Amino acid sequence: MAGICNTDLEITKGYMGFKGVLGHEFVGLVEKINGPDQHLVGQRVVGEINCYCGTCDYCLKEMKTHCPNRFTLGIMNKDGAFAEYLTLPVSNLWPVPPQLPDEVAVFVEPLAAAFEILAQIHLSPTGRVLVLGDGKLGLLCAFVLDLAGLDVTVSGNHAEKLLLASEQGLITIHRPDLKPAKNYDVVIEATGSAAGVETAVQCLRPRGIIVLKSTMAAGKKMNLTPLVIDEITLLGSRCGPFGPALRTMAKGSLPLRRMITGIYRPEQCKEAFVKAGERGTLKILFDFR
Repeated sequence: MAGICNTDLEITKGYMGFKGVLGHEFVGLVEKINGPDQHLVGQRVVGEINCYCGTCDYCLKEMKTHCPNRFTLGIMNKDGAFAEYLTLPVSNLWPVPPQLPDEVAVFVEPLAAAFEILAQIHLSPTGRVLVLGDGKLGLLCAFVLDLAGLDVTVSGNHAEKLLLASEQGLITIHRPDLKPAKNYDVVIEATGSAAGVETAVQCLRPRGIIVLKSTMAAGKKMNLTPLVIDEITLLGSRCGPFGPALRTMAKGSLPLRRMITGIYRPEQCKEAFVKAGERGTLKILFDFR
């Protein structure tokens, strides 16, 4: 099975200039391994999406996701998961715990991206965090930060999505009701909108941190002077650690099944992509089984 990500939608609009098979969120069976280590054959796995060289300065400094020679599954120079078969290095693969059904295991890659926030910055347990965006990644970021014991608020435009957050014990604010007051120490920008950064700046205390999660085909001009005046840190954040994501999912505390809007067969790809782009949609999956 494979999931449609907002990045996939943006690629169809020209983001990254990619041509090939889309898809980077998946769970699948290992059918064949070209090498002596065959222990994963027949097992269900998920996979890290960056294929790196292992020998450049970035790889040697444990910055493999920034390897200048990398291929990225379904995003850059490598066909992705929206097909019956895909290939990845064995070192990229993670076995899936038996208690995780396929439709839940598909969420490992985006949940790992949410855990990347905790790997990048130290968040004070007394600080206030605002997550802008109630889409798939925004909700996953909010869930992860909440599990870390932080004071998390989610702002979005969709009542049914915000309900998922409030049922997990999170504070929610309908976007029109979000006041441009500097009340937060950290803002996670996951709106998928070029205007999200401006909103983040309006909500952030001086010397706060904006964590950028949105990837978009189209940009937007903005005045950077407020970032200078308030000494704001702007931090990009993307791929993250699979281990914490798998361990958290195995505990079954996250409402991942409820984040699935629809499951489609591959021959319904156009219909699936239209649905994925509609307002109010969360996760759309392809079932290749």
